Amino acid sequence: MLNTLDLKRTLAKDTYKEQLEELMQQLRSLQNACWQHQLPVTVVLEGWAAAGKGALVKKMTNYMDPRGFSVLPIFEPSAREKQYPFLWRFWHKLPAKGSIAFFYHSWYTHVLEDRLFERLDPVEVPLVTREINAFERQLVDDGMAIAKFWIHLSQKELKKRLKSAEADELEAWRVRPEDWQQAKNYKEYRHLAEEMLIYSSTGAAPWILVEGNDYRWSEIKVLSQLVATIVEALDRRKITIPEAVHIRPQSQLLPTEPDFLAKVDLSLELEDKDYKKRLRAAQIKLRQLQLKIHQEKLPVLLLFEGWDAAGKGGAIKRLTDVLDPRSYKVDAFGAPTEEENRYHYLWRFSRHLPGMGTIGIFDRSWYGRVLVERVEGFATETEWKRAYREINEFEAQLIHKGYVLVKFWLHIDPDEQLKRFEQRQDNIFKKYKLTDEDWRNREKWDQYAVAINQAIARTSTPAAPWTIVPANDKLYARVFVIETVIEAIEYKLKRLKNGEAIV
Repeated sequence: MLNTLDLKRTLAKDTYKEQLEELMQQLRSLQNACWQHQLPVTVVLEGWAAAGKGALVKKMTNYMDPRGFSVLPIFEPSAREKQYPFLWRFWHKLPAKGSIAFFYHSWYTHVLEDRLFERLDPVEVPLVTREINAFERQLVDDGMAIAKFWIHLSQKELKKRLKSAEADELEAWRVRPEDWQQAKNYKEYRHLAEEMLIYSSTGAAPWILVEGNDYRWSEIKVLSQLVATIVEALDRRKITIPEAVHIRPQSQLLPTEPDFLAKVDLSLELEDKDYKKRLRAAQIKLRQLQLKIHQEKLPVLLLFEGWDAAGKGGAIKRLTDVLDPRSYKVDAFGAPTEEENRYHYLWRFSRHLPGMGTIGIFDRSWYGRVLVERVEGFATETEWKRAYREINEFEAQLIHKGYVLVKFWLHIDPDEQLKRFEQRQDNIFKKYKLTDEDWRNREKWDQYAVAINQAIARTSTPAAPWTIVPANDKLYARVFVIETVIEAIEYKLKRLKNGEAIV
């Protein structure tokens, strides 16, 4: 997640001043609306030391009525607080209905600094994360709005800011030894942060990642997304938004999340000669691995998602061309049947999971819940937001059982999709593949792009990451897919050989 952030983003001074004044006035109006309609708001500010959290809080609260907010810097728990479950002290700091609480650090310190300094046993981390997710879900279910921000810095910028603060006699006292440990152990701390963000970004309380190297950019992004979070919470209650709050069009807003699709290099391609050579080598290797999969009783599950006409069928065909058909199965999933709709949406997929020593290939999968069902309105907002957590939990069960799980999104651009649609329309052997639904989906390209990026952000975990396939060139995509599958299987077999845990 963090490596997708562009830390070179900046904001011009004039633009910053204009938007800052506008957002502050909106925030003040929204504070009054929260008080009138008894909406509690919790703002969680996390990130690297010297990321500008303190300055940001000061700037926000200068515009607000001091009777309606509280700023809560979180320090090490007292001796008394340590006698209780770690969330106990935070329950006592929550804002009352109508108030706003700014947590300068929060309950996430327990899974960040406490892990870095070995005050928390790694074995306890999954349990603590589940407790945090349940805590936040309970608050949101009770009507609270939660905005969680992670302000990210590069290692170079972090060191620069710490040195600058230490040289300032008015700021030096704020620099803790722990802050320098962040800089010294940057890679380890970043890994812990990445893991925390993935497992605690839920539908109820998603993380908003902020590029923090430029103060102006980070402040405007935090403020604009805080305004958006409160507006969304008021809207859910069907409360009229104050006239002073003018929500900018999406095109004028700073991006709330990484755009994974925009970073894909769709110019990648293979010449026919190289394609045939690499494809043949990869297919032979995969055929050899199929025997080892059988011998080691290793279950393999490959999920294929992607734009209409992105080439999923062609990639699957090249993948299976040389495999023994007795040890693999391809399942294509469309809309659920009447019977399947009587069960939890994961039920129909669980029935087709591959057994030990076999390969299962899903053409479409449970991600339909947060993609087509979300965009087309077949799932309610509550249902698709809840699905991120359910999917992560379901996939964690597969990984724990020893599955090799590879998730592909085949990405093409709109022009390439149109070209392929027209080719299908003119080809009597492929015309059946093109439906009215494909054309309707194309009209909602931007909505699907948002849903895809959010699905990747919320369900790409260390154990089950997404692989985005540059698929404008079909030849490149097909080889890329097979080589990725080979790499994943070989990695798991190597761990098994070394006696490592398969999780």
